[in-house]
Amino acid sequence: MLQESNLKSEYAINRSTVGAGDYFLQVVKAGETFRILDLKGNQAADTLFYNANNPIERYSATDTIREQGNVYLTTGSKLRSNENNIMLEIVADTCGRHDTLGGACATESNTVRYDLEKRCMHACRDSWMLAIAEHPEYGIGKRDISHNINFFMNVPVTQEGGLTFEDGISAPGKYVELRAEMDVVVLLSNCPQLNNPCNGYNPTPIECLVWAAD
Repeated sequence: MLQESNLKSEYAINRSTVGAGDYFLQVVKAGETFRILDLKGNQAADTLFYNANNPIERYSATDTIREQGNVYLTTGSKLRSNENNIMLEIVADTCGRHDTLGGACATESNTVRYDLEKRCMHACRDSWMLAIAEHPEYGIGKRDISHNINFFMNVPVTQEGGLTFEDGISAPGKYVELRAEMDVVVLLSNCPQLNNPCNGYNPTPIECLVWAAD
């Protein structure tokens, strides 16, 4: 469901531009609001969420899909953890649909989906690995990398139950906004994928903004 926000960017307590292939890693505290802004359009933001006080508790696609009865995310979706606790709620969305099934690109998937020569191309998993290696203070390790959300990404489910990667449905200035229901670590890879239309074959920057709790 499309829903605009009444929050103004000039009042954000944090603003970060994230280049294609770069990562965003930060704690968003309970009650704070986190926005991902698609600056140029048709960009995918592969995102993981963790309980900041216990990273073993993390976003769960399975629990989220089961409880909301929908494989896509938009305004009103409550993102649940592997302990079935609500971590965040999408409170505004000008894109309309986000994927939680397609997973993240990796060197292995680049090889399988595209070509052996694509194996060495940068991928979201590389960005996540770099982030946790450079920031051990968050207590997140390789084993904690699990299923993610692909904000702005268009991954329709076929009648046969398969997944396809289609042109994005976002546009310049579209955003999704989430309110944290607990202290969460946000680990985001601004997807560098060049081989499918999720980024329009041209990865571009996004902006991440955080507003203080009311």
